[in-house]
Amino acid sequence: MRKSLPGKKIIAVSALVALLAATTATPALAVTKPRDEVDNALKTLVRDGVPGAQATVTNTSGRTWSEREGVGNIETGTPFPHGSKFRAASVTKTFVAVVVLQLVAEGKVRLDTPIEEYLPGLVRGNGNDGTKITVRQLLQHTSGLYNYVRDLDIDKWRHRGAEPGELVAIGLAHPPLFAPGTSWSYSNTNYVIAGMLIEKLTGRSVADEIDGRIVRPLGLRDTALPPRGDERLPFPHARGYTPRGTGLVDFTEFDPSAAGASGGLVSTGEDLNRFFGALVDGRLLKRAQLTEMQRTIPAPVGIPGAEYGLGIASVPLSCGGRFWGHGGNIVGFANLSGAVSHGRRVNVVVNQDPLPGKASDDLAKALDTGFCAR
Repeated sequence: MRKSLPGKKIIAVSALVALLAATTATPALAVTKPRDEVDNALKTLVRDGVPGAQATVTNTSGRTWSEREGVGNIETGTPFPHGSKFRAASVTKTFVAVVVLQLVAEGKVRLDTPIEEYLPGLVRGNGNDGTKITVRQLLQHTSGLYNYVRDLDIDKWRHRGAEPGELVAIGLAHPPLFAPGTSWSYSNTNYVIAGMLIEKLTGRSVADEIDGRIVRPLGLRDTALPPRGDERLPFPHARGYTPRGTGLVDFTEFDPSAAGASGGLVSTGEDLNRFFGALVDGRLLKRAQLTEMQRTIPAPVGIPGAEYGLGIASVPLSCGGRFWGHGGNIVGFANLSGAVSHGRRVNVVVNQDPLPGKASDDLAKALDTGFCAR
């Protein structure tokens, strides 16, 4: 869904693909054939250069299974661990959008009101004007704000971390890419601001709001937005790698506040399947707000037919139909996640980013296989 940026830039970008639950005449085939197809897709990912990969599939019955290939640690050669925790990157945006839309339902914020009304003075300078950028435009990436990630040297910020205002200032140092509402461009700056909006409206941290409104109600045992300074991933986890020079560098530990509300979430494939399933089945948002979230526009994200709503994308599947979901890339990890309403839920994660060669396409195909394999 995006071109890989140079290794020194932190990546927290959108990527997606998915659909379908399937059964066959015999129980044996229903279990083994889809798993074999998914496993072959993961083998392709590893063959094309990633250290390891894991796919987690939840069927309509609620049964979850996973496949893994490659290694979770290139030094020890240990396998990609089952139930691996990983940095979910831009999947964070869907969580943040859900919280904002819940606040809309509570009458605390309006989607088509300029952000200036809620965060006065924040978005201004260099042609950026918060009086002309609505909350909806932030969530849908139609604000025109420059993506701060493009200027973020991850080696400099790896152990330093950042406050949201610092990240927004990096984005606002540039003029807007276009007038608000006239085009689409993915920008992590939008969601750092959305996180600041949540904190202003609730008086609580984004992490606490995600925990109280989504994580605890759904029983997501391994999902959290870590605070500044919390650099370690919980066990079990694969090591996360990034290419440098002639090899891979271990980048597992770093301060996630450099991504924050735009991409700092830590989760698992099983938790993300449960989250996206609950979301598209209408268990997290009222019908009016889910309708707003799923009101999409065409988005040039690298997959023909893909469209973007409010923190979520709609993407066509090779087997027909579409899925709702999101993806994320952050130095060390890349994943794609999504669900079909009252259907299958799939997550695929690899422990490298930026991705090598064909691996971006392979990742999308692996997710599609998880949805479409029968």
